[in-house]
Amino acid sequence: MAPIPTPSAEPDDSPDVYVGLPADRAEQLARERGWATVRALPPGAIITMEYRVGRLNFEVKDGTVARSWKG
Repeated sequence: MAPIPTPSAEPDDSPDVYVGLPADRAEQLARERGWATVRALPPGAIITMEYRVGRLNFEVKDGTVARSWKG
């Protein structure tokens, strides 16, 4: 039987620190802190809700991060 895969670790980082930052700066900072995937979305975007380890989502309004969450 094959071993159960171990998911990669997420950075020890709070999504709240990105709120209020310019979107390009927030994405750069998130990548520097180890997030494998950074996704910027417009307000009200229709997205799938599966949880992805190592992904950080930004809701971007007028070039600024209005909301941020993991997965």
